[in-house]
Amino acid sequence: MLHFVSKRLLCSFRPRTTRVKWSPALTALLQVHFQSTVAADNNNRTDIDHNRIKIHRSERLKPIVPNKDLVFGRIFTDHMLNIEWYKENGWHDPIIKPYDKICLEPSAMVFHYSFECFEGLKAYKDKNGKIRLFRPEMNMKRFQRSAARISLPSFNEKELFKCLKELVRLEERWIPAERGFSLYIRPTLIGTQESLGVGPTTRSLLFIICSPVGPYYKTGFNAIELLATTENVRAWPGGTGDVKVGGNYAPCVKPQIEAAEKGYQQNLWLFGEDDEITEVGTMNCFALLKNEQVTPPLDGSILAGVTRDCILYLARSWNEFKVSERKITMSEVKTAAEKGRLLEMFGSGTACIVSPIKGIHYRGLNIEVPLDSNNPSNQTGPITKRFADTLMGIQYGEIPHEWSVVLN
Repeated sequence: MLHFVSKRLLCSFRPRTTRVKWSPALTALLQVHFQSTVAADNNNRTDIDHNRIKIHRSERLKPIVPNKDLVFGRIFTDHMLNIEWYKENGWHDPIIKPYDKICLEPSAMVFHYSFECFEGLKAYKDKNGKIRLFRPEMNMKRFQRSAARISLPSFNEKELFKCLKELVRLEERWIPAERGFSLYIRPTLIGTQESLGVGPTTRSLLFIICSPVGPYYKTGFNAIELLATTENVRAWPGGTGDVKVGGNYAPCVKPQIEAAEKGYQQNLWLFGEDDEITEVGTMNCFALLKNEQVTPPLDGSILAGVTRDCILYLARSWNEFKVSERKITMSEVKTAAEKGRLLEMFGSGTACIVSPIKGIHYRGLNIEVPLDSNNPSNQTGPITKRFADTLMGIQYGEIPHEWSVVLN
């Protein structure tokens, strides 16, 4: 009632032609009241609670697809996790239910203004049949940052992770028991309010789906060739390149198609007048020079990749060459290649782990990137392969490490 009366006071004491001078006592009363109302609204919002999860098992399970027939991101498991959020009362009970369509109004904000962010992580099955996740806490933190960047609701990262684990355990039969294969997990958060107005959404849906996957590239662990893209830009400082939002990806598809039509597997994204290297397709980029490994710094346009962080940590722990997070341009790469100082290049990401690079087409020039000088038939350089072998060893539990989290 006080809240209603206060609004009427605000209306009734505001003349149309003159400015009202509020008494200090009344101003203080109203400020305290409205602040306490906002605080109460926030306090009344519930957060995600894995103890309230409801599980509705599918009555008709899908047939398991053989590993040889898996295409990345095309096959989906039996169940999904849904959690709805409302501005008035926060997060509702988590529900694991059969994988199904999502019903939304045509006016849902996600369709019009790209209120959408997502994550990507994998579940692995080791030789003993145990389920393992790889540094999942980093994915939860990045998911939170992405949501905040586009004004989607925050959530308890630990509670969401517990819900995710319940889903993965339920879908255990979908986790391939073969090295190089895994269960890809895709958490997604969207704005679902029906509105054509541009502003923060009052309703959201968080869902998680899973997909059994094999190698990201059809060529397998083979070196790729890049088309250095100078006409299109993936991201820029102050934009959203450092978070995983859908709006970062759709504009990159057309340049990717154009690169593929010219025979290249990926784009090398450049930025600025000096053609500064940023990312490779949807991957972070690394260049190994003589005595130095270089990757672009996290300047707000580069995604803080989980695999990127692992590679930097491993390289520094090996202490065999200088490890730099600094600006690197195509001019530097071109000169290093000409003078024999460019040793290897590769992309890194959750989907591919590492992807060796053997060539870059840049402004009419083909730049050859060395692979293995001791064995020209190898499709990867020795350092790139070392990173790949070490990371996969940790992911599949062959190398004991705190990064590998056992679920069962």
